[in-house]
Amino acid sequence: MSENKTVNQDLPLLKVKDLHVYYGAIHAVKGISLEVHQGEIVTLIGANGAGKSTTLNTIAGLLKPRQGSIVLDGVPVDGTGASKMVYKGLSLCPEGRRVFQHMTVRENLEMGAYSRPKGEIESSLEDVFSRFPRLKEREKQIGGTLSGGEQQMLAMARALMSKPKLMMLDEPSMGLAPILVDQIFGIIKELHESGVTILLVEQNAQMALSVADRAYVLETGRITMSGNAAELLQNDDVQKAYLGN
Repeated sequence: MSENKTVNQDLPLLKVKDLHVYYGAIHAVKGISLEVHQGEIVTLIGANGAGKSTTLNTIAGLLKPRQGSIVLDGVPVDGTGASKMVYKGLSLCPEGRRVFQHMTVRENLEMGAYSRPKGEIESSLEDVFSRFPRLKEREKQIGGTLSGGEQQMLAMARALMSKPKLMMLDEPSMGLAPILVDQIFGIIKELHESGVTILLVEQNAQMALSVADRAYVLETGRITMSGNAAELLQNDDVQKAYLGN
């Protein structure tokens, strides 16, 4: 974590209150509330099926909540469609990366900037290429031919192309070798230090808690614990449940 940043604790950039989400008759998210402040990394950790990705997808407008409110930068956004959420300053790097397999790296990145004025896209490309030099080297390569780690970098860079107020990352380490996981989390730390606000869903609790400011623990659709990430990393219950200690 960057020790030099000051985080605005007065007005959350994102405020989710009493969120309930269903898949048919299945009550997947059961009244969760959370906040993310400007400049923070906040992580949601929990086992498979805990409701982590469902929460992100609902915030992103891909799912509609049955109950509850979502406020982004002071504006209620629950019920806003996913495409409009990008214009409101939110980007999602989805689980499984989902790069456009038959487009080049550059074309994938340009797709991420569809909400931006055309005159600003080139400067955004320069910015993400400076953050992800590997992608600059592969600018003309087809996205589907990249390695898993490179595709994850591309998905993250594509999410940054819209210049989001809040960037959400869903399982960025999934399916990657340990050395690549370290690289991806190194990039997340660099983004954090540059002031990017991040809501991170991650099964690798050790890595997630090591980069986050604050954390929420989800179990079967409910938040069972929350607080300072470094303190939760040392919590006996968290260590037993998620860190294998």
